Amino acid sequence: MIIKSVRGKKIKDSRGDFTVEVSIETDVGKFKSSAPNGKSKGKHEAKSYRKNLEEDIKNLGKLSDYFSSEHLEKFDDLRRIEDIAERQVGANTMFALESAALKAMAKEQGLDVWELINDAAKTIPRLVGNCIGGGKHSEDINGRKPDFQEFLLIPKENSAIESFDENKEGKKNTEFLLKQNDKKFKSTRNDENAWMTSLGDKDVLDVLRKLKIPLGLDVAASSFYKRKKYHYFNPKLDRTNEEQLLYLSNLIKNFGIFYIEDPFGEEEFEDFAKLLKKFPKSLIVGDDLTVTNYKRLEKAIEMKAINAIIVKPNQNGSLVKVKRVVELAKKNKIKIIFSHRSGETEESILADLAFGFGADFIKCGITGKEREIKINRLIEIENGLK
Repeated sequence: MIIKSVRGKKIKDSRGDFTVEVSIETDVGKFKSSAPNGKSKGKHEAKSYRKNLEEDIKNLGKLSDYFSSEHLEKFDDLRRIEDIAERQVGANTMFALESAALKAMAKEQGLDVWELINDAAKTIPRLVGNCIGGGKHSEDINGRKPDFQEFLLIPKENSAIESFDENKEGKKNTEFLLKQNDKKFKSTRNDENAWMTSLGDKDVLDVLRKLKIPLGLDVAASSFYKRKKYHYFNPKLDRTNEEQLLYLSNLIKNFGIFYIEDPFGEEEFEDFAKLLKKFPKSLIVGDDLTVTNYKRLEKAIEMKAINAIIVKPNQNGSLVKVKRVVELAKKNKIKIIFSHRSGETEESILADLAFGFGADFIKCGITGKEREIKINRLIEIENGLK
């Protein structure tokens, strides 16, 4: 497959913010892909754009001739794209460009995208769905909202379609329970199509445990960690690092939480390690801590800070580097969760990447067309294995 021309354009994500869509013309047809936007970002993430979105689009248009001599046929050939484009565009644009190239390579060979990564892949990742939201992703309801960013449903089923049905039913039942427990609840949804509530974190967990579905948390603690204290607003109080550790330990024990993402600030490797030591059977997940970055993951492994990692391809930009991160995680028995972003597009390639790379979980919401398109693609892959 040879890329004949490349162009980028601005499109809107699920929040109505601008992001990039990249289209390529090849000797086998035209292909396009888009990148999502993150709202809650780790400070060590790769830059979304080299300078800005408009500059990336302009630079893409100048690169077409440079690709015309490159014949691309396998996943690792993406390195040739990166050699040409990595100093010209940022992580969002690179992700969209490489995704479009993977689609073209797969089409030329009559394959699914995941087969370019691992044609022997066979394990469907478990669904992680955001049911109730708080933190940066949600608006205040009469001045109140949960401090934690996401309250997650994680069905046990290894079947994508069964898990999807269970999560949708769980979310529907949650709406009924919130109406009973939160007089201010108006069935409104946040950035990720999760319910918004005025309840505090513990009250939300009290509601969700009635569903009898395994629960997880994305604390996103960096978003309210300043000057060595965690500043809670619902109810209003400050917790030291030690108090945060005690508080989260009690939540894990009292609510049977087996998945907890970013429980501490993004530099607090030691506190992550303390929590993991106390709860080795729970998943202590790095996102802002590790930002899909090889060196950050190396440090987390060395300090025994996590046993699971969020992989957000556009957080890194280079799918070749994403592969290295995944390989390092697997080598050290770190569970892998491929994840969407809060500002999503109708791009489904996340499902192919998660399945092809052998992820243990895929986190892409529960409802909303930008989320469901990824789950439906995973169901399509699952049905193709039968």
